[in-house]
Amino acid sequence: MAITSANQLELLQTAEAVAREKMIDPELVIEAMEDSLARAAKSRYGAEMDIRVHIDRKTGRASFTRVRTVVEEELLENYQAELTPKQAKQYLADPQVGDEVIDEVPPVELGRIAAQSAKQVILQRVREAERDRQFDEFIERKGTIINGVVKREEYGNIIVDIGRGEGMLRRNEKIGRESYRPNDRIRCFIKDVRREARGPQIFLSRTDPQFMAELFKMEVPEIYDGIIEIRAVARDPGSRAKIAVISNDNSIDPVGACVGMRGSRVQAVVGELQGEKIDIIPWNPDTATFLVNALQPAEVSKVVFDEEAQKIEVVVPDEQLSLAIGRRGQNVRLASQLTGLDIDILTEAEESARRQAEFAERTKLFVDALDLDEFFAQLLVAEGFTNLEEVAYVDPEELMGIEGIDDGTAGELQARARDYIEEQNRKAIEAAKALGVEESLFEFEGLTPQMIEALANDDVKTLEDFATCADWELAGGWTTVDGKREKDDGILEKFDMTLEEAQRLVMTARVQLGWVDPTEMETTDDTDSAENDAAVDA
Repeated sequence: MAITSANQLELLQTAEAVAREKMIDPELVIEAMEDSLARAAKSRYGAEMDIRVHIDRKTGRASFTRVRTVVEEELLENYQAELTPKQAKQYLADPQVGDEVIDEVPPVELGRIAAQSAKQVILQRVREAERDRQFDEFIERKGTIINGVVKREEYGNIIVDIGRGEGMLRRNEKIGRESYRPNDRIRCFIKDVRREARGPQIFLSRTDPQFMAELFKMEVPEIYDGIIEIRAVARDPGSRAKIAVISNDNSIDPVGACVGMRGSRVQAVVGELQGEKIDIIPWNPDTATFLVNALQPAEVSKVVFDEEAQKIEVVVPDEQLSLAIGRRGQNVRLASQLTGLDIDILTEAEESARRQAEFAERTKLFVDALDLDEFFAQLLVAEGFTNLEEVAYVDPEELMGIEGIDDGTAGELQARARDYIEEQNRKAIEAAKALGVEESLFEFEGLTPQMIEALANDDVKTLEDFATCADWELAGGWTTVDGKREKDDGILEKFDMTLEEAQRLVMTARVQLGWVDPTEMETTDDTDSAENDAAVDA
């Protein structure tokens, strides 16, 4: 069939029909037609020729042209698609490299094979355009809720018809043991959209914490309008969940607004989540207060927060322990997810026992080191003294403020404490030298003899060794592995060294060795200071 014998408007009508059916741009269909006709023409005139086809957008007339590009004579390789400036003079007045010579060629006769090939090209291009449109549409809807109809089940995964595409609800994204039949209506959260060779893959979820957040947004107008914010969500899908909310309007109670009149709003969400129990908690910028709220309905007696380790200890009455932990640890696990902290729960009895153990340990230290009787040592501990350095170097007036200690007794206590510390330092220095520590490490300011001994036991024996250490290797830190925080023990952690102090010492060592420009250290200090100021302002 010759193109010229066909109705020229039929091409445009076909393009419009296909574009409407697939909901893509008609221009893409016409470009696919041009490409397919050009390929058919190449099979007729020769694959090495540069044949191009243009379909007039108004008349539908298809024009076939042969294009040859002007190249340097020594670069001429394809005689069918290239020509030299000398050869181009018969077509162009002043041919330059890169100019094109365009000749119109007769339309081709589309045989059965050529027509089939052209059809395949058009279908392929249309399919690609349809996939791009589908991906662009659903990537914009990622993180929102969508309604669909169950089509079928494949190996436990549910295939959902979501209008202009299909989504997959994997078995681990379903709530509990819920099951669906074909044609059941289902509401899901668009968790991810990926562009793959077989087309865009849309992954749905009903267990994602944000699914519950989006349900609340649909049920609570104040959340949709931004008056109330959802700050954190934690879920044990199908069983229990906690959601933290805060109001930007002091006149609106965020918890009450989410619960609704007689619980109507929260019950609508609970019904969609297969009866999942939901605790609505007021969010608070104060970590301790927020944690107390998050552990509801359990009552909390005391909270101890370790900011560096992002770990928190919670003390509860003995009878509240099981309630705070929850069934199979559910309550404390959800509270931990909600706050982003590791939570240790102690009873008041356990906390009291630990305090007593610490008191006894410090008492024994003072008894052994200062040769005191137990009562006198307990008196020091009760007044807040925790180590020998505090006794040795504190202002004598503080010691004399303790009942029963006069000027002479205070002086004797400090002298004994200093003698003991000096003896321990001497032993530590001897032990470090026996391990092969070089003088450069002893001369470095900021390290006590006990610290140097600890470094030597970890094979850090020179200033160069010390300068290669990372701050967390010295002060310790935390690493998240598979979603769980794991403790990294530091060489000098037992000396209460902080990460900031460890970083400063290491940088100082590198400056002394000439590894780092001192100005870099100053820049780092300024940056840290600015970041700390910003954190305080926030």
